[in-house]
Amino acid sequence: VGNSFVLTCSPKSNITMVTWKISPKVGGSCTLGYRADKNETDRTNCSDSMNWKYRPDQDPALDIRQVGIAHEGNYTCEVVSTDGNFQQMYHLTVLGKALLPHFTISWVLEGNSTPKEESHGNGTVTVLSKFTAHSTNVTHTTCFVSHPAVNWSRSIAC
Repeated sequence: VGNSFVLTCSPKSNITMVTWKISPKVGGSCTLGYRADKNETDRTNCSDSMNWKYRPDQDPALDIRQVGIAHEGNYTCEVVSTDGNFQQMYHLTVLGKALLPHFTISWVLEGNSTPKEESHGNGTVTVLSKFTAHSTNVTHTTCFVSHPAVNWSRSIAC
């Protein structure tokens, strides 16, 4: 997450045409194309964060700047050259560490609580806290949820 990433595509000489077909997990697909006979490039529905690394007639590599979760998906490079037709396929998975601490959960009444974190694989985390009261006459309690990095807190009657 946040870094630049380059996807290579072969061959690097005698290129007639190059097409990058990008199918993200979320959102619509996009294409980057190059035609040597007209020396023209074309882009359809691609964000500004994706572009040719160099001139596509010399090196058809794809440069992805500030990689994020939205970039996850399938990337296919199709090259037509005097040496033949070539296809290179990639599946991009974006990994990263959490930049902010997780939410904390505390309880107004004293008791036992143990928070558990569950990662969902898409960059989100669920924090679950179960409260066990010391006595049986507790009819309601309040949990306090906060996140110090975003100055956010909320009290919830449970």
